Amino acid sequence: MNTIDNLTLAPQGPVPQPHALHDADPFEPHSIETTLDRLAAIAVRKWLFPASYFFQAIAGGAMVGFGVVLAIAVSAGIATPGLANLISGLVFGFSFVLIMVSQTTLITSDMAAGFVAVTQRLMSLPNYLGFMAVGWIGNILGAFAFIGVIAIGAGPYGTPVFLLRAHAIAIAKTAPDGMSVFALGIICTWFLQTAMFLYFKARTDVGRMMLAYYGPFAFVAGMTEHCIANIGFIGFPLLMQGKLAQVIGHPLAANGPLAALTWGFGRYGLLRNEILSGAGNLIGGTVCVILVFTAIVKLRTPRPISS
Repeated sequence: MNTIDNLTLAPQGPVPQPHALHDADPFEPHSIETTLDRLAAIAVRKWLFPASYFFQAIAGGAMVGFGVVLAIAVSAGIATPGLANLISGLVFGFSFVLIMVSQTTLITSDMAAGFVAVTQRLMSLPNYLGFMAVGWIGNILGAFAFIGVIAIGAGPYGTPVFLLRAHAIAIAKTAPDGMSVFALGIICTWFLQTAMFLYFKARTDVGRMMLAYYGPFAFVAGMTEHCIANIGFIGFPLLMQGKLAQVIGHPLAANGPLAALTWGFGRYGLLRNEILSGAGNLIGGTVCVILVFTAIVKLRTPRPISS
């Protein structure tokens, strides 16, 4: 018999798996191993029904739009940047809670969950790419549907203070160089997918809600780049540019804080930001979160101890 720290093992016997002991305790969060398995299963289950998944994505994109409009509304007129970001983050955080509780979907979370399924050989690479494409398109449509209704109705959202705040956020997201947008996209999902991973690791509803809230709160307050949130933060001011020009009394400029936004790939362009932030979001969720947790599991797999 072998004895290590008062633990007696049978000769050539396997060391008990850490996650088996961990998961047996109902008062402890799920193990990392179990959490990875849960994420993989969720991704596979979603992709079994692509049409249903598409509508889950539309609903999830609209819920992100809820947070975008609220974040702009509560921070309009606040001159202190840190305070404005904090208040925006506080209200935006509930968007991800809505998505998780309603079992709709957000592409940045699916990037990470689908990647787990790929590493576990439960989903092929072509299926993973299709999974991301359907989720991304659905989220974009849902976000645009919501902000489109807001743009048509305008009302208080067409007032100078709201329009100027919305435009300022869009300029802050589209004006920086490409590497900055890409890096902030990585940081965004490093926040968000860590929170998502811990959401599925938690056992209690209170714990899950707190973790679901933290991710989007952090990425909005931290001024990072999220490819679906930016559909709202950039797309809404794009739809309202004509109204803004009327409010300020002159056409928008080529550069500066009142520069004209575009739909394209140049500076101040929505598509440029979407591609760069989306690429960063993919790296942040898969490499910085999922690969790290996977490595933790792989590198601590116990081996039999010889007598």
